[in-house]
Amino acid sequence: MPATAFDAIIIGSGQAGNPLATALAQAGRKVAMIEENRLGGSCINYGCSPTKTLIATAERLHHIRTSAQVAAPETASATDLRVDLAAAVARKDGVIAAMRDGIRSNLTKKQNNITLLEGHAAFTAPNSLHVALANGRTQDLTAPLIFINTGTRTAIPDVEGLADVGYLTTTQLLDLKELPEHLIILGGGYIGLEFSQMFRRFGSRITIIESGPQLLEREDDDVCRGLQEALTKEGIEFVMNARAYRASRSASGSITVSAHTSEGERRVRGSHLLVATGRRPNSDKIGLGFAGIKTDDKGYILVNNNLQTNVKGVYALGDIHPGPQFTHLAYDDYRIVRDALLHGRKRSARERPLPYVVFTDPPMARIGLSEGQAQEDKIPYRMATMPIRTIGRAQHTSKTLGFWKVLVGKDDRLLGATLLGPEAGEIMAVIQVAMAGRLKYQQLQDMIFAHPIWAEGLNNVFRDLKAGGK
Repeated sequence: MPATAFDAIIIGSGQAGNPLATALAQAGRKVAMIEENRLGGSCINYGCSPTKTLIATAERLHHIRTSAQVAAPETASATDLRVDLAAAVARKDGVIAAMRDGIRSNLTKKQNNITLLEGHAAFTAPNSLHVALANGRTQDLTAPLIFINTGTRTAIPDVEGLADVGYLTTTQLLDLKELPEHLIILGGGYIGLEFSQMFRRFGSRITIIESGPQLLEREDDDVCRGLQEALTKEGIEFVMNARAYRASRSASGSITVSAHTSEGERRVRGSHLLVATGRRPNSDKIGLGFAGIKTDDKGYILVNNNLQTNVKGVYALGDIHPGPQFTHLAYDDYRIVRDALLHGRKRSARERPLPYVVFTDPPMARIGLSEGQAQEDKIPYRMATMPIRTIGRAQHTSKTLGFWKVLVGKDDRLLGATLLGPEAGEIMAVIQVAMAGRLKYQQLQDMIFAHPIWAEGLNNVFRDLKAGGK
C-alpha cells in the first residue's frame, strides 16, 4: 500500500504539537497527528495539571488541619485529618479527563484538516514514517514537514536492586489509591519537592534523599536553604549529599535505601519509593537513525535557533530537544514555528525569558538572572533582599516565610528576581512584564499598587540596593 501524503506530520500531542496542528490546519494544511499514549502529553496527563490539582487538594487539607489555631477550643479538632486518597485521585482524574476530551474534540471534530492516528511512529527515511496503529494495523506516511514532540520519561538511576523493589515513578504515584505510610523520594529537584509536601500534607511520612549539597541545584544557596527550612518545619526529612547505591525490599514489604553520605552510610526504610532523579528523552525508539537526525550524548534531539534539526523539514519541539523542560517553553516553541512558517516572522528560541515556579508552600519563582548566574557571567549588579514578614499582606495572613531577592543592572533596569513566598509566581509575572517593558526599578518602586496586596512589596524591595559580586 502506498504511503499517505500529508503537508505536515506531528509526532506527539503535547503542548507544542496540539496548537501547531490547529494552526496548520486552519491555514489549509493537511495534518497528521500521531499519539502513542494519552492525548495532551506530559503536562496534562502526568505533569503540571494532575500534580497541581492534587497539590490544591493537599493545601485545602492543610488549611483545615491548621484551622485549630483560630478555632474555639470546644470545637472538634482536625489536627489528625488525613486524605481520602482515592477520592482525591478521582477528583484529579475528572479534571484531567475533561482536558483530554477537549483536546480530542479539537483534533477530531473542530478541524477538518487533521487526521488523528493513535499508535507508535518511527522514521523510515528523512520524510517518511511507519505507524504501528493501536488497532493492530499499520500505515506509512510522508510529509515535507515533520515535527517531533515526543517528550520525556523518568530517568532511572543506576542503583543496585532498584528494579526489584517496586519503585514508583511520578506517573504511578499520581494514580496511587492508598496513602503511603512512609514515602522515600530519590531526588531533591522541583518534582521531588512538590510531591514531598503534597504527600506530607496528605498524611505520609517523607524522607528525601538528595545527592547534592543543596536542593534545586541551579538556585542560590540562600533560596535553597529557605525552602528546605520551610519544608523541614512541616516534618519532611532531608538526607543531603547522599549517593544511593542499593535498594532492597524485606519479606514484610518495607523498602530500604542505602546511601553513602559525608557522615557515613545511611539506611532509610519506608513503605514506598519514588524515583524523581530527572528525565530522559523519548527519542530512542522512533528510528532517528533512518532519517539521519542527530542527538546529543543524552539522546536529546539537536536543533538550531529555529528549532530545526539537521534534516531539512524536520523540527523538534518541547522537552525532546536540549534546554529547560517547561510547558510554557514548549508552547512558545509552537509560536516560534507557527510564526516562521505561516507569518514569515522569525524569532530565536535562544533569546527568550525563562520564568518558572516551584509549587511548594511557600512557592519559589524566578525570572531572569540569579545572583549566582550574574557572578558566573561577571555581570555587574546591585542586589536587595526583603523578608516576606515585612509585607503588610504577610502580617494579615500569617504567611511570613520566605524573602524576595532582586538584581538591578548599571542602567537601573531589572536583571532578575528570585522570590520565595506566597504568590511568588504572580509577583514574578509583574516583574517579568516590567523587564519586557525595560522599566527602571524606580518605576516599580514609585508605582501605586492597591493596598493591601502582595505586589505592594515592590514599593519597598529596592530600598536597600547594594553592589553585588565576590
